[in-house]
Amino acid sequence: METYLQTTKDVYKKAAENPDVGLCCTTTPVWQLPELKIPKKMLDMNYGCGSTVNPRDLVNDPTVLYVGVGGGMELLQFAYFSRRKAGVIGLDVVDEMLEASSENFKEAERQNPWFRSEYVDLRKGDALDLPVEDASVDVAAQNCLFNIFTKEDLKKALTEMYRVLKPHGRLVLSDPICDQQMPENLQRDERLRALCLSGALPLKDYIQMITDIGFGTVEVRAKRPYRILSPKHYDTTENIFIESIEVCAIKDPMPEDGPCVFTGKTAIYYGMDEYFDDKKGHILMSNQPLAVCDKTAGALAALDRDDIFISNSTYFYDGGGCC
Repeated sequence: METYLQTTKDVYKKAAENPDVGLCCTTTPVWQLPELKIPKKMLDMNYGCGSTVNPRDLVNDPTVLYVGVGGGMELLQFAYFSRRKAGVIGLDVVDEMLEASSENFKEAERQNPWFRSEYVDLRKGDALDLPVEDASVDVAAQNCLFNIFTKEDLKKALTEMYRVLKPHGRLVLSDPICDQQMPENLQRDERLRALCLSGALPLKDYIQMITDIGFGTVEVRAKRPYRILSPKHYDTTENIFIESIEVCAIKDPMPEDGPCVFTGKTAIYYGMDEYFDDKKGHILMSNQPLAVCDKTAGALAALDRDDIFISNSTYFYDGGGCC
């Protein structure tokens, strides 16, 4: 095992034995759902930087895989939508985290009459070699784990997620990203990497790694300020600005002209006709905004028309797009 992975295991072993509320700072409010009560210890052990739970991913009684269980909070939320034995698979390499999560589910049973611990199948396993069958999962998720990996290991982890997903299955990720150049000395700092800070990639590189694996559609659903690594506290000569993102990668076939990546761009046709047809499958109704992927936005902009508006990326996408 590479030493940085052992350092990571040690950090989260301690976080399992003694919950560390400040270890990560989730930037997304916890879902408030009818009859869902989350035990305090689960909240204290919510070691993520965003959320991977979205009801529109969780229709039709899905089988869900969650890698890096933490205190079990997001597994409980996923089980809310998949109320059957082993409907949610929770995977972790840290024995103490699996044990803590299991205890938290017992408390969750006491607080939630609908919940049974058997809804969650806790397994020991490595994100780089998932103990899960090919094409057996509808939704796979990880929160603030993959950014810990080096690029070589990140490629392995993404490849494994792609393998276990069914066709059109969804990989939901929440990770820190950093569009500045992360100083090499910070990248090599194993503890900072384990704390989900110095492994942050630029968003463009992060998405490129996802599409290189074969995901044909990628949705950037949120991007928010997350942390500042300042010279006052870290070995850097300038402030390093880190953001958190929430991304959904869909195991769609790869289009011949490349992946469809949604970064929150919108097209509006405001010409004299009732609609505009680009003859490539996209119809823009007059003065009706249409969410478009970056590829379609580029093609429309290349037409150089004075009656089509293309917005900049908002890094918020909530469906209803051009593809």
